[in-house]
Amino acid sequence: MTHHRNDAHSHSHHHGRRTGHDHSHGVVDPLIATTAEGLWALKWSFVVLMITALLQVAVVIVSGSVGLLADTIHNFGDAATAIPLGIAFLFARKRPTKRFTFGYGRVEDLAGLTIVLLILFSAVVAGYESIDRFFHPQDISHLWAVAAASVLGFLGNEAVAIFRIRVGRRIGSAALIADGQHARVDGWTSLAVLAGVLGVWLGYPLADPVVGLIITLAIFGIVVQSGRQIFSRMLDGVDPQVIDEIRHAAAHVPQVNEVTDIRARWLGHRLHAEVNVTLPSQITVAAAHTIAEEVRHQLLHHLKYLSLVVIHTDPEEKSGERYHRIEKHSHDGLPAHSHA
Repeated sequence: MTHHRNDAHSHSHHHGRRTGHDHSHGVVDPLIATTAEGLWALKWSFVVLMITALLQVAVVIVSGSVGLLADTIHNFGDAATAIPLGIAFLFARKRPTKRFTFGYGRVEDLAGLTIVLLILFSAVVAGYESIDRFFHPQDISHLWAVAAASVLGFLGNEAVAIFRIRVGRRIGSAALIADGQHARVDGWTSLAVLAGVLGVWLGYPLADPVVGLIITLAIFGIVVQSGRQIFSRMLDGVDPQVIDEIRHAAAHVPQVNEVTDIRARWLGHRLHAEVNVTLPSQITVAAAHTIAEEVRHQLLHHLKYLSLVVIHTDPEEKSGERYHRIEKHSHDGLPAHSHA
């Protein structure tokens, strides 16, 4: 059996007689902090959401709208998420060390957990204020200002959504694209405040706290969705579709007879994978190395965020992890034992 672990290689493709191009696949770092453009997007998203939330605060003070208060708390929470993310992205830039041999990608998972807790806190505060308003009604004034602030919240979030999604697609960041989609949902939540304003204007003052509760439920929904994703990553969960893509790409490399075992995990937004492939028994070690390089090449083409690949090559007669187990044996006076 042969292990092939490679972090970078280059090759050339020639088209026609004289034209050609070179390209290489190094350690592909999908964390948006590895590019100045990604950090730039994070910074300006924070600025826009913070300005939006601060303007909404002024309207909340003069109007007393609990629906707008819930939306304002949510926007502050969204802006604040940039802080732990920024810290995590800066950590991700640090090089691996003898102690942290895989780098600091896990810091992003911790930042994600912090973000989920921040969003949960904002949901609890918004929910408390909304429920309290049912028992202690309060007149709402300046309805036109509340309506304008809700529209402002929508426009601010939509601008951030468009910005994040465009930059995310340009730099190949799934995380930034997801954040943009999240901001788009938040924008529609801001528009829900308009419904509360309309209800109050029509003579239904409880419409405002009702909208506050609706927004609170929407925030809780984000908590559940985000928490599920974060904890899945922390437990090394990977979408089964990713495993299928790895298997499909590796299996189509010439002389790969079978793909027996695949393991993958995310470290931040770096995807690390280990793949066992079965090769013809009669080939040389050098040939096996060449095939393993091509397997890695194909995987890097098919999975944009793949960073580290370990290719384990097995001969046909000893294919799969079951042949790597060391059966029960004794040595050096130790009791009989085996190694999985």
